[in-house]
Amino acid sequence: MKPTDASDGGGNTTAPMTPEAPQNASRRRLLHGATALASTFAASAALASTARAPASYSESAGGVLDVVIIGGGLAGLTAARDLHRSGNRSFVVLEARNRVGGRTLNHQLRNGYISEAGGQWVGPGQTAVTDLARELEIGTFKSDFTGRGVYRMGKGRVEDDTHGGVDLDPKVLAEFDALARSLHSTKPWLSANAKELDKLSVTDWLAKRNVNQQDMLTWQFATVLTMGSSMANSSLLQYLAVVNCAGGFQVLEAQKDGAQESRFYGGSQSLSIKMAEELKAFVRLEHPVLKIARWDQAITEVHTPQGVFRAKKVIVALSPSLCHRISYEPALPADRQQLHRRWPTHGPFAKTAMVYDEPFWFKKGYNGQTGCVTGPVIWSYDNSPPDKKLGVINAFVRVGELPSNHDAAQRMLAEIYADSFNDKRFLKPLEYHLQDWGQEPYTLSCVPPMPPGFMTSGLMPALTKNVGALIWSGTETADIWYGYMDGAVRSGHRAALEALQSLNSRTGVVA
Repeated sequence: MKPTDASDGGGNTTAPMTPEAPQNASRRRLLHGATALASTFAASAALASTARAPASYSESAGGVLDVVIIGGGLAGLTAARDLHRSGNRSFVVLEARNRVGGRTLNHQLRNGYISEAGGQWVGPGQTAVTDLARELEIGTFKSDFTGRGVYRMGKGRVEDDTHGGVDLDPKVLAEFDALARSLHSTKPWLSANAKELDKLSVTDWLAKRNVNQQDMLTWQFATVLTMGSSMANSSLLQYLAVVNCAGGFQVLEAQKDGAQESRFYGGSQSLSIKMAEELKAFVRLEHPVLKIARWDQAITEVHTPQGVFRAKKVIVALSPSLCHRISYEPALPADRQQLHRRWPTHGPFAKTAMVYDEPFWFKKGYNGQTGCVTGPVIWSYDNSPPDKKLGVINAFVRVGELPSNHDAAQRMLAEIYADSFNDKRFLKPLEYHLQDWGQEPYTLSCVPPMPPGFMTSGLMPALTKNVGALIWSGTETADIWYGYMDGAVRSGHRAALEALQSLNSRTGVVA
């Protein structure tokens, strides 16, 4: 999962948003936020205890809802919240997991702190998710990137302070940004040069630009973390499209003034937890959807193990890879079926959190960031809470290179950090957590790593082309910031509006 959200340890507070949240919040603000977060967790626990109840008879058999929403992540809950705020009370959210949040998830740490295990960051231009947070009274605070990072290749080791930016050849970046700006703003596959660019991988393009070895390593880290795949397997067109929606490579990849600039008090999952608490009984957990029937009729049937829900419209707020696991009667149109079959599903991520009594690395001039070409660590970063009363190092890891044994994996990571930052205090963590998204049956892929040729295969229009009663949502369907939390929220707003417009047109009301 891209470190954004895209986008991707949290503080233990929930505080009102301000234009510039201070790096170290006041004690009063932190105490107020801790109380609010405790209330949020209590509410989410109460939700979990009630939302697993089977649907009532009127909903599952005789009654007809206006809308069934499939998926309790940011997209589905945003759509539900919009329906509710419009005055509609004839809907339900069906979530397969025993929690809300989708690809956002908080590790619970000691003393009420958290560390984000999924998407966590927001930055400039991501107005949809930050507006939602403001409405939910969830504030943000800046990531701390002060100090030197360490880059490793085999036994080689380089220290560098990039001041929160990405240190690359400015001429190459300027050319890359210019190509990105040449694309169609929301449908890059319609660009005049789309097929030419989509034939190439990121590796192909860089190979003709005399990029030095250190810059090539930086490109490699950026591509893997953003696209979910290696440079050789990542479509140049897709990467350019993501850069285009961000407004430039530095905005996409940097921490300072970039997409990794800020985090949410209480962690990113708190957005979904708060929305679900507002919606209460409209959200049903542990309701996996097995089949959607009669989607081409006036009333559609959504089948779950707990019963059948009947509705006029169905918002499918899932990634295409998960849509493929639902059966459809009748069969979907051929282009949508093919999209489901061919949609890339090989982009899972695994994230770890190592917890210490304080972020002592800053005192030695390090920012906790290390990028490793080989070994289990891809990229680590400081994820400490804003009050710095715990030290947290998160990392994107190659889970296949970590021991399956918890203690052995903890020791391996601790030794890597101790060696990278030349400090034996790393050898004694207080806690270790691993979230392997590849093992999540209702995730499969955190980002869609499209190989060369996929975007211009003719399948992309089917991604957002609604069929019958089905409205496709989810971050992958967003016009901009797709794959990020912001894209998920945007897609939820769009889906709710389309559902309301359709329902109003059926009743003769001018939408």
